[in-house]
This record gives sequence, C-alpha cells and structure tokens, in this order.
Amino acid sequence: MTSLALPAGLRVFERGWLSSNNVLFLGDAPTLVDSGYATHAEQTLALVAHALPPGRPLAQLVNTHLHSDHCGGNAALQARYGCRTWIPAADADPVRHWDARRLSFEATGQQCPRFTFDDTLSPGDALTLGGREWLVLGAPGHDPHALMLYNATDGILISGDALWERGFGVIFPELDGESGFAEQAAVLDLIEQLDVVQVIPGHGKPFDDIDGALTTARSRLDYLQSDPARNARNALKVLIVFRLMAENHMTGTALRTTLDTARAWRSAAAMLAPPSAWPDLLESLVAELAKAGALRYEHETDTLHAV
Repeated sequence: MTSLALPAGLRVFERGWLSSNNVLFLGDAPTLVDSGYATHAEQTLALVAHALPPGRPLAQLVNTHLHSDHCGGNAALQARYGCRTWIPAADADPVRHWDARRLSFEATGQQCPRFTFDDTLSPGDALTLGGREWLVLGAPGHDPHALMLYNATDGILISGDALWERGFGVIFPELDGESGFAEQAAVLDLIEQLDVVQVIPGHGKPFDDIDGALTTARSRLDYLQSDPARNARNALKVLIVFRLMAENHMTGTALRTTLDTARAWRSAAAMLAPPSAWPDLLESLVAELAKAGALRYEHETDTLHAV
C-alpha cells in the first residue's frame, strides 16, 4: 500500500514482480484496473475479494495495456465475477481471435490464459470510475497501444508503464525496428502538460514528485536513445529475470531455447550479436545479473534460480 492519501473509494494494491499494481475503485460498480500475472491470479482474487464490500461483486475490469503482467489475471476475474471488461481498442482484433502473433505473450516467452472483452477504450474516451470522471490518454512507447487514465479533479494519473518513479517500461517497439523512443518522449511531454499531483504507476509505489520522475525518465530515455543497443540489452535482462521468476528455476538449456523461440528475445539479441554468439551473450548477461544479485547461477548443474 502507499502512504500518500488517496481519494475515498480508491485502493492501490502495490504488487511485486511479476504482477503489475492493481487499482480498485469501489462504489456502485466496483472496477479493477489491471489484473497482474497469471501465476499470481489467486493472490489477485484474494486481494480483490478482501477489499470489496460484502455482497458487492467486481463489476468491471480495465486494462491499461495487454502485457502479461497487466492482464494475466483477466481470465480468473472473469470466471469469478463475470466482470465487464475494457481493453485498448487497437488490441480488439487480436484478442477476439487470440492471435498469438499479434499478442505479446509468445514473443516474450510469457503466459496469459485466454480472456474475452466487452468494450474497448481509445484516447479521448472518458470513464466514470469510483464516482469520478477519468480521461483516457494514449501512452505509446513501451507498448504502442498502451493507455493512461487521468482524473483532472484530483490530479491523479494512472500511468501504467509509461511513467514510474524511476523510469518506465522497456521500449519494445524499438526491438522490432519500429519507433518507440519518440513516442515515449511525447508521452512524457504530455504528462508534464497535465496538472498531475499524484501518479499511480504500473510498478512501484504511488508518488507525488512528478517533476523528479519526469527528469529521471527523460535522462533514462536519452541514455537508451543515444545507443539503441542499451535498450536491447536492458530488454533481454528484464525478460530473463521475468521468465526466471515465473519458473522459480530453470536450466541454461531452457533459457537458450527461449532465446531461440521467443521473438522479442531474438529481436533484442540480434541487435547485440550474430546468432552464433548468442550463447556467449546469454552467458554474459546471466553473469551480470548474478553479480547484481538478480539471480543465482549454479555452474555445476547449469541451473538458474530466482532470488
């Protein structure tokens, strides 16, 4: 939870990796924003059930974007509550047909049980959540279809992975040769133009030092944009740690297989080395992560362990 004061009827569940934070609006139509990762679905259900008023089911579910750590609990929540679900409009067709090529789950080597949706959201739309109006804002950069929610009355921004207290999410489009850095810069400019007094990010605690967060994010973006290989290297590290935390432990062989089969991993690795050098690349990244305390590697058994 957070020490910052939140409006009545708004709860933030600050989750650790692998799950994104969840934002719960109480009131006539209880609504959850983002649902966490699939393997944490039971915890998500328990958090929501504990916070809901007696006899009041979850009525609505909204996704800021469709990365697995933000929508992996959708199916479980829909099965439990039959909640009406909103997703970004640009993702409607791949979700409707569950098109693995256009969804990110296989590309990242992650999992997400199939879910459905009832409505879509586009930039410029408005939602009433917890008795307040929230403007839907586009937030491309980390994900081209990502959205944010902004309440002008209280100056609260639900930013997803567009802005954290100390950065933002991996700029995935750049791994596929598409534009992402410029879009991320534009989103930071947009946030600066808003009258924001508090940000509820997709990861980490809510914060009110908006200027400080924007300065940090811009510095980070400049660092990545000046050498796109840095973005690729960071992406691979994030994907390795995420996969390892999801599995708890895995062999080096399984890690190399993921690199050979998961598109986002391959795209990132291709920016750093030719395929013949990928085993050495993985070894160096694992060594860096182990030195940083992000994982533990047993050389004797070729096994990586989550820390």
